Amino acid sequence: MILLLDKETGRTIGEITAQELQILVDAFEEEGREDHDYYIDASSPEYLESQFEGAGRVAGMLKAALGEREGFDVQWVRR
Repeated sequence: MILLLDKETGRTIGEITAQELQILVDAFEEEGREDHDYYIDASSPEYLESQFEGAGRVAGMLKAALGEREGFDVQWVRR
């Protein structure tokens, strides 16, 4: 199981598949092998949907978690 978490609040955003995780890894920069978080802003969900087939569900989760904020860090963890 792979969970997406709001790094600031610790709130669970949702569970994603290995394929959806690969979309995030391919789309966003990792600073190192142990880096499991990404900065999400208002343009991020639209970028995912336009550039990656099958990204709609994870993009929707991120958009909902973003809400009215300018941006936030999302973290993924395997459980």
